[in-house]
Amino acid sequence: MTYPAFGVWEGKVYDYRKHAPAEALPVLSGLDDFEPGNTTRAFIADRGFLVFDPEASLIEAFSQYMNQAARESCGRCTPCRVGTQRIRDLLDEFGHGRGKGREQTLKNVEEIARQVTLTSLCGMGQSCAKALLQALRHFPEEFKPRPPEQRADQHSYTYTTAPCIEVCPSKVDVPKYIDGVKGGKFDHALGVVLDKYSMVATCGRVCVRFCEAACRRNGAEGSAVGIRMLKRYAADQIMTMEKPLTFERAAVSHSERIAIIGAGPAGITCAYKLLLAGYQVDIYEAQRAAGGMASIGIPSYRLPKDVLKFESEDLVRHLGGQFFYGKLLGQDFSVDDLFAQGYASVFLGYGASQGTLLGVKNEDPGLQGYTSGVDFLLKVHKHVEYGEPYEIKGDVVVVGGGNVAMDCVRSAKRMGAKSVHLIYRRTLEDMPADHEEVVASEHEDIIFHCLTNPSALLVKDGLVTGVELVQMRQTERDARGRRSVEAIPGSESVMNCDLIIAAIGQQVDKSVLKPEEGIVLDRWNCITVDPDTLQTSRAGVFAGGDCVLGPLTLVNALDHGERAAASIVEYLQSGTITVRPAARMQKLLAKNKLLSDECLEVPPLRRERAEVPEQDARLRISNFEEVEGGLSKAEAYEEARRCLRCYRLYSIVTRQPLTAPAAGHNLQPILAE
Repeated sequence: MTYPAFGVWEGKVYDYRKHAPAEALPVLSGLDDFEPGNTTRAFIADRGFLVFDPEASLIEAFSQYMNQAARESCGRCTPCRVGTQRIRDLLDEFGHGRGKGREQTLKNVEEIARQVTLTSLCGMGQSCAKALLQALRHFPEEFKPRPPEQRADQHSYTYTTAPCIEVCPSKVDVPKYIDGVKGGKFDHALGVVLDKYSMVATCGRVCVRFCEAACRRNGAEGSAVGIRMLKRYAADQIMTMEKPLTFERAAVSHSERIAIIGAGPAGITCAYKLLLAGYQVDIYEAQRAAGGMASIGIPSYRLPKDVLKFESEDLVRHLGGQFFYGKLLGQDFSVDDLFAQGYASVFLGYGASQGTLLGVKNEDPGLQGYTSGVDFLLKVHKHVEYGEPYEIKGDVVVVGGGNVAMDCVRSAKRMGAKSVHLIYRRTLEDMPADHEEVVASEHEDIIFHCLTNPSALLVKDGLVTGVELVQMRQTERDARGRRSVEAIPGSESVMNCDLIIAAIGQQVDKSVLKPEEGIVLDRWNCITVDPDTLQTSRAGVFAGGDCVLGPLTLVNALDHGERAAASIVEYLQSGTITVRPAARMQKLLAKNKLLSDECLEVPPLRRERAEVPEQDARLRISNFEEVEGGLSKAEAYEEARRCLRCYRLYSIVTRQPLTAPAAGHNLQPILAE
């Protein structure tokens, strides 16, 4: 059925109980096939409700929906705390044939629902009763008890999310950990994130903050809640406690051994979750330490390496994982070798570690004074962390506009460069790098040359002496409103330099996997996987992170590591992998853009965003010490109070229970005092 029997959606009333519409057009896309073979009977959200099966019980559906709302209430305001529970109880009583009569009960429910919507202090309270009010207004006759023998055939799954949660690749419950900070329960806050990955303090320093871009505070007053800084605050508090919380080592409860290739964010997260599930895990890494590009590509002034080491190598070792360093896939061993050694499953997370060429005249990777951004940051990393000799003198030119380019220019300055120039072919506003990184670079006297592009390298006796640059201009907007750039004829100029760094992107090493190993690659040499399960074309082999996605973000890799671990557990336990109800709901929400509008009925009080303390720009360019500081206790509390708890509930009613993962699927972290 592509149209509802009745319902209200975004203010429009649908009623096809007596006759079908002239055109059977769906109100929402994806409900028919939410789970193949399992009929969708109803759907409830903050925007309204749709009933597809007239025999479905509206009163039971809303009773289950409001039960979830009552569970999600933080309890800080009476309308939400008491009102949601009272609505739930009244609906439940009435649905079972109890109560004071239909008319009075529904009148009481409607009045309480109105008060909850208009007077609750957070987004969850203000949105959770909207659909119920619409149902009571337009279809009160559908609220009727059902005989006991009919109640067992209605199954409901309710998904709780928020705009900040849904844009996060790892789907971290942001409002919940902010509640922990607000209540001074840092172990609770930390546990919310540890449910997803171990690298909490790391992510609290370098995450690109998709969540903050979606924060409803942006619309209210132009500045998002400092979600990343609150994550860092909670993690730092736990790490500096006199009696810090520690992880209990999970008992090995499964005989299967699993090999992880790559100790970057994806591999570490996969290992962490599998160890918590009681599996034996070995991690193979080409470098001499864990962390992957988070260790090599993110300089210490942004991410102290002791923080990263604790959350990757130390924690995984503590949980029972073993590391084998200096082991390169495709050179020291193959996937076939791993299965021959008795591993039951393999996770590939080896990243995208090769630089991309500029594609200009006279370019040669073997030239002295020429390097890729990845190789440059690796040399800086080895110099800072291990004392390996690496010296920079004179003038440095970096080509690129992303975060890697920002890391290169800021690192070159700290390594002693006389001057550092950034070349970017588009405008400053077009730069994909974090705005804060751009500002920090400007404060550190990096010289920006926008709408400029290299056209040739100047070379003498195998040594780069400069770069030829051409000026660019923006073209007219295309049909989509986008503007490209083009070279201005005759605008060439020369910039002398001693080192040029190509930081325009990374790519996956195509020599890592051999065709005979049965793992399909795409045209960019990335591994092809099932997007839901992350299983490759070879049974038992899973993959995630940059070797699948190309060079994306740390939090994307964390998400892949967690999801791959869940798939591996289910694969080993049952031989099949289930697409989870939460994943289906996330697809439905994204497909229909259900979190794209405002969810607040009552404008929030204005609260200013906290300022993160920083090391003085004049002092920090001479060292690799961390630039950003942490919040004080008072600042963290006030920042946490800015969270509007924009939770929304989405409930789907089906004919049969939704398929759940295999039994024993428990990947929860264990914290002990």
